[in-house]
Amino acid sequence: MAEVKGIVTAVACALLSGCATVAQVTTLSDSACHDAFASGMTAILLEQQESPPVASQIAYGAAQSIKSGGVGPRPFLLASPSGADYSFFVESKGGECLLRLYGRQKGFTAYTNNITYIGTRPLAPCRCSE
Repeated sequence: MAEVKGIVTAVACALLSGCATVAQVTTLSDSACHDAFASGMTAILLEQQESPPVASQIAYGAAQSIKSGGVGPRPFLLASPSGADYSFFVESKGGECLLRLYGRQKGFTAYTNNITYIGTRPLAPCRCSE
């Protein structure tokens, strides 16, 4: 029965465009990629009403941490001094890396959108692997 469920899930995922595979940015040591990653994240955080200095600080800190962490492809959580927590992942789609914000929580209010996402930015000079 579990095998049938897995097949049904795989078929449903293949038929729907909402399925994403989590990837890892492999070129964050390249300054152009590092800047694109931090700029993309800053833009998404500004859309979420973070102040420019806080958005920039969080984004550049995250880029540096991910670059040196070597944790593999997985979603990651960022906490803001504003009290908001943001859930991101990187997707490799058609040879392009995409930074996706899919979750946000502040206090007792949480919002998740893993179909169309809350925010997306392309990471043009970056390369990703699954």
